[in-house]
Amino acid sequence: MANNNRPQEEETDVITLEFDDGTELECEIMGVFDCGGKDYIALIPNDESDDVYIYGYNEVGEDEFELLDLDDDEFEKATREFEALMASEEQEVQN
Repeated sequence: MANNNRPQEEETDVITLEFDDGTELECEIMGVFDCGGKDYIALIPNDESDDVYIYGYNEVGEDEFELLDLDDDEFEKATREFEALMASEEQEVQN
């Protein structure tokens, strides 16, 4: 009889980004967050870098969403909010 009591790995949601030049990059969905009443998504590329990609996020169905490109100002605002959220989470973990 097999032992099925092993710890299960947490499932991560992964999406594939396709860039204008045709290259593709798999990214883990880190999370969706709000900034100024709009939703944004943070993605971590599976490429051994420390990069985080931030896009606008819009749900278009029950299990469907679209990523929206951001202009420079909106990107800066969303990035500041994301960094503040990460700093807050880090602070909570340390306490």
